[in-house]
Amino acid sequence: MIRYLGQRLLLVVPTLVGIAVLIFLMLRVVPGDIVEIKLRGEGGAVTQDVVERERARLGLDKPLPAQFADWMIGLATLDFGKSMWTERPVAEEIALRFSLSFELAVLAMLIAVAVAVPLGTISALMRDTPIDYAVRVISIAGLAVPSFWLGMLIVLGLLSVFNWLPPLAFTPLWQDPLANLSQLIWPALAVGYRYSAMITRMLRSSIIEVLNEDYIRTARAKGLWERLVVGRHALRNALLPTITVIGLEFAFLIGGLVVTEQVFNLNGLGRLFVQAVSRSDFTLVQGLVMVVAVVSILVNLAVDLLYALFDPRVRYR
Repeated sequence: MIRYLGQRLLLVVPTLVGIAVLIFLMLRVVPGDIVEIKLRGEGGAVTQDVVERERARLGLDKPLPAQFADWMIGLATLDFGKSMWTERPVAEEIALRFSLSFELAVLAMLIAVAVAVPLGTISALMRDTPIDYAVRVISIAGLAVPSFWLGMLIVLGLLSVFNWLPPLAFTPLWQDPLANLSQLIWPALAVGYRYSAMITRMLRSSIIEVLNEDYIRTARAKGLWERLVVGRHALRNALLPTITVIGLEFAFLIGGLVVTEQVFNLNGLGRLFVQAVSRSDFTLVQGLVMVVAVVSILVNLAVDLLYALFDPRVRYR
């Protein structure tokens, strides 16, 4: 296991280098000049000399190889530089919003797993019954309804019934856990519903497939309790592809909840991503992409390790 972890961690370095090169080149190809947007975006009248001085101050007058060298040196020293728009350190800008997005993703995942595992199991065991049809309708509706639209319905319902609106300021968990939970539970429910729908359908299909395997028929022929057959043999093996879906969706939630964050007035990584792209803030976009890439790599590694926990046939050497 330790050797496998070492090999996987060694692969992280070339993967991140490739992502760094790709995002650097893509941002330089995309049209847009942050200096023009910053100084002339709202009808500001500035001379070309002012524009050139600002471009020189931000380092945009350097050749692309020099800019790339600065970017790679910064990555090696864990220094993402400063935002070209706010002039604050990129690491500080990201840290202010990462905890919110991470907490929301974790809460949505817990809700989704708590709902999807029993529903998917019951639906598979009671296949082609009214209960199975009801679960399938609920899961299909979850896939069809966008999270932000469900979030808008939740906000309107809370406003009309409880006169509740999303607060303007985010309350961290360590300051006031109750206020934090009351703010994040609603977007987590909106996101978790779609999340649970994906897991439910995947788990149902996996359990149905596993129940047709020979070892399940053998376990039943031995006279084992149905609860043991389902819990110890069928469900444990059916969870393997489901874990992959859970991990991939969790990595997406870290930076992909742009509209949902807007609905609930949450200033997370998704919202920051949109702001950085609209302003052509190269350094901030690069830092955000690298953070999301690291999270995705760590989540994939965690999924691979969980495979060994649920499937005794998997051995990492």
